[in-house]
Amino acid sequence: MESKVVFDGEAASMLVKELRGSFGSGKTRSYEWRVSQVKALLKMVTDNEKQIVDALLSDLAKPPLETVVYEIGMFKNSCEVILKELKQWMKPVKVKSSLSTFPSSAEIVPEPLGVVLVISAWNYPILLSLDPVVGAIAAGNAVVLKPSEIAPASSSLLAKLLQEYMDNSCVRVVEGAVDETTALLDQKWDKIFYTGNGRVGRLIMTAAAKHLTPVVLELGGKCPAVVDSDVNLQVAARRLISGKWGLNNGQACVSPDYVITTKDFAPKLVDTLKTELENFFGKNPLESKDISRIVSHNHFARLAKLLDGEKVSGKIVHGGEKDESKLRIAPTLLLDVPHDSLIMSEEIFGPLLPIITVNKLEESFDFINSRPKPLAAYIFTNNKKLKEHFVMNVSAGGMLINDIALHLVVPSLPFGGVGDSGTGSYHGRFSFEAFTHKKAVLSRGFGGDASLRYPPYTETKLRVMKALIGGSILNIVRALLGWSS
Repeated sequence: MESKVVFDGEAASMLVKELRGSFGSGKTRSYEWRVSQVKALLKMVTDNEKQIVDALLSDLAKPPLETVVYEIGMFKNSCEVILKELKQWMKPVKVKSSLSTFPSSAEIVPEPLGVVLVISAWNYPILLSLDPVVGAIAAGNAVVLKPSEIAPASSSLLAKLLQEYMDNSCVRVVEGAVDETTALLDQKWDKIFYTGNGRVGRLIMTAAAKHLTPVVLELGGKCPAVVDSDVNLQVAARRLISGKWGLNNGQACVSPDYVITTKDFAPKLVDTLKTELENFFGKNPLESKDISRIVSHNHFARLAKLLDGEKVSGKIVHGGEKDESKLRIAPTLLLDVPHDSLIMSEEIFGPLLPIITVNKLEESFDFINSRPKPLAAYIFTNNKKLKEHFVMNVSAGGMLINDIALHLVVPSLPFGGVGDSGTGSYHGRFSFEAFTHKKAVLSRGFGGDASLRYPPYTETKLRVMKALIGGSILNIVRALLGWSS
């Protein structure tokens, strides 16, 4: 039997050294290399759509439609945007220079950071692996991808396909768990991009700090959805369901974690959600093929603990059925769970949706702001003033009015967190910029060399230099003439 190759600190060090050699050769900097690799990634997901669908069925029982749209489709869109815009993104940007440096010209030159590490998540194991990787490649970096071991079929497929389709002198995959990740984190990288939870995010940041390595942390948090009483209730309910249970059965960082509505409106909202849930997933949702399973026994036990808590189990108004043998939990609605319960303090990341009630909807803003900042915040309303108040006063990584999660598909919007929900952003041009250094370049000739800046210093020189720094031509003339300003 073939022995497994151990990936330890020495192997990690050798890998980084090899990639630094490739990056140092300059090959990743060219427009041609970058485009060739983006096209290779696009071809890879197109050629292997069925294998990707099968891997996600194996890892999560993810419905093929969800895989094709949210994993493959969104990634293809990222590639197309890059292929269309990359030449423009790579160009130096001319900027105004200063009167104090006249004559001169100034520009901002985008340059790749070097060798970067991408550590991805299990819930969208294809998209959340390849989307940062293609951004790193577009920016001209060498890159190592560490996929999540919790989605083993997807991890194995990514390792196989990237080896087959990509330039392996610059793009590599390392599979494994804690030991392999630790070996990677011990190395010096030029950037680390991590998608996952805050607990591991803190470990990533600590490891990066040893080398002063910058990080992008795409974390999560408890994303709220505020529902006003003036909405089209059926449409709002369907969109909430699509954004909660239609996104990997709630196992998505931008899924609504809880809903806030008024006491008066809550019964209508609950009834409509029940009706539409049955329309979507049938009378026995544990048997539905249109909803993902829970990823692992550990996560199932975690969710069961949230649901079975003493303060919470009596608050279930719909669902609650579980089948541990199949790792299935039915879509579950809970009404008025205590604010200090575990389900309201931990990110749920699953098919449970608490509904919190308030007397006036404006109270919800203080409730949201009293908690760690979420990755996304949602409001359903036709009230323009309420919407403006929400946008101006609630802090979140991103926001969407009258829908769930769709802000992710707009490449001109940055996707990222704030506070506890993360740091840094990506998507579209923001992916390119996440892995790029904006280098300031000022160019001067040898003409116009004034003696003002050189010793010996005099009162006249001081007057003129003060005027130059102030940037006023009139004051410069006055200083040269010896007039006080």
